Amino acid sequence: MNIFALFEARVREAVEALTRAGQLPDGLDLGRVVVEPPRDPSHGDLATNAALVLAKEARTNPKVLGEALAAELRADPRIAEVSVAGPGFINLRLVPEIFQAVLRSALTEPERFGRAQLSGGPINVEYVSANPTGPMHVGHGRGAVFGDALCNLLVAAGRQVTREYYINDAGAQVDVLARSAFQRYREALGEPFAIAEGLYPGDYLKPVGAKLAERHGRALLDQPEAEWLPVVREIALGMMMDMIRADLEAIGIRHDVFFSERTLQQSGAVKALLQELREKGLVYEGRLPPPKGQLPEDWEDREQTLFRTREFGDDSDRPLLKSDGSYTYFASDIAYHRAKYLAGATELIDVLGADHGGYVKRMQAAVRAVSDGKATLDVKLCQLVRLLRAGEPVKMSKRAGEFVTLRDVIDEVGRDAIRFMMLYRKNDATLDFDLAKVVEQSKDNPVFYVQYAHARARSVQRQAREAFPDADLSAGALVQDADLGLLTDSGEIEMMRLIAQYPRVLESAAVAHEPHRIAFHLYELASALHSFWNKGKDLPQLRFVNATDRKSTWARLALVEALRSTLATGLAVLGVTAPDEMR
Repeated sequence: MNIFALFEARVREAVEALTRAGQLPDGLDLGRVVVEPPRDPSHGDLATNAALVLAKEARTNPKVLGEALAAELRADPRIAEVSVAGPGFINLRLVPEIFQAVLRSALTEPERFGRAQLSGGPINVEYVSANPTGPMHVGHGRGAVFGDALCNLLVAAGRQVTREYYINDAGAQVDVLARSAFQRYREALGEPFAIAEGLYPGDYLKPVGAKLAERHGRALLDQPEAEWLPVVREIALGMMMDMIRADLEAIGIRHDVFFSERTLQQSGAVKALLQELREKGLVYEGRLPPPKGQLPEDWEDREQTLFRTREFGDDSDRPLLKSDGSYTYFASDIAYHRAKYLAGATELIDVLGADHGGYVKRMQAAVRAVSDGKATLDVKLCQLVRLLRAGEPVKMSKRAGEFVTLRDVIDEVGRDAIRFMMLYRKNDATLDFDLAKVVEQSKDNPVFYVQYAHARARSVQRQAREAFPDADLSAGALVQDADLGLLTDSGEIEMMRLIAQYPRVLESAAVAHEPHRIAFHLYELASALHSFWNKGKDLPQLRFVNATDRKSTWARLALVEALRSTLATGLAVLGVTAPDEMR
């Protein structure tokens, strides 16, 4: 039950009533009308901007329009009070029965509570896509967790989602991987070896060298590089992807598709793309002006095969072929996104690292071009993660050689702490991840605070079973027997309000592609529960379980169960467990 959607429809009905009465013109654009929580809860339960956004088009004063809409809304028996504030905001206070209905909805259909049914076609979300040249680092982990939670969120909002990983297995970096692994092969055979500059130094390649030695003996040593390179590359790539998949599984992440860049090129998809762009008149031979400021290393002052991306919103046309006639990375990326579109996705989401900021406009332009404007691309950039321990930077991993691996962090603090904390800050803001803080049992540790609220709700239920051993305390029985009208304390009302806000938070988070909104809301829910618990310590009549007051206990048990199930549902979206006990 989404009370915000319910009363947004009621506000639209009020606008239509004024239109029929001749007080407003026909055809007003209602697209910007919203119903949301007021900034100050003392003003009411809901607020709408209808008068503000419609007044100009209706050629009337927003305050006057606000009063007219308020008069219509006051006739609704579900609304206890309507007021017009400031320049025309309309604040609504609902009758208690509305929030009681929300609690019943959360209790009777806990798995469906909060879920939405957003319209739209299939969505493809590409995330992680770490180069298969070594173990995943903490930065990869942030994009992985963000992408996975975003997929969960979109599914909860009723969308059809494909989770995809793009394997960059066709570039020069995989040859560097093979040459690095070959040195570990020499090491495994007892041969002199050295990690030359530009090769990967991490110990994680030792098992690859050992496997090569086991499978090929000393045979590869006598072969020229052109012969051993593809053999080593194939084995190294396979082992690196096995390691990456294991790391992803350890943090609870799965993909539906692992798409190989190499197969894309071998299939002729890039060649077909260029032919299609030529037929559309979107490719030409020309020279690019030098970029402003310092010239990048890859800029070439020569005639090139260029894609007219400026026609689609980019700030420059882009080359598709290198000077040696091979395809640019951009050409391969366009072909890859074209393949997603041809597979049926009309909405594409790429989750990338912060260093891909310059990539956004050109790829959005490319997607518009290859889909004739029928597909959209949203690029979500995940900023850096600063890994700390008690405020001090963490040194790099000996195993990885250059960075701290994601698996090291999983092993130290656990999956739940990583997932929640990676989502407790907006993706485009730098994240300080302190290994000491995320395992603290305090209010300052959000993941503990939220999980503890769920465990505390379970402890309330256990207390109730001890106090009333013969009673049926199931959610269905509570819906039937509890007198929710007894929930009148300000703390109880705050919990009901926050439960009622969850469906709106989930829907708006899905539309904005911002799973951090769920994490923030869960913290508010947890805080409300903990505050009321503490209130009951000083005021026994407000305790959740009172053996001498069955009626108030039943009402509060219903409230606690509704809040608990909302916490569990939200934590599931984030991919975090909802523990029944915490020690």
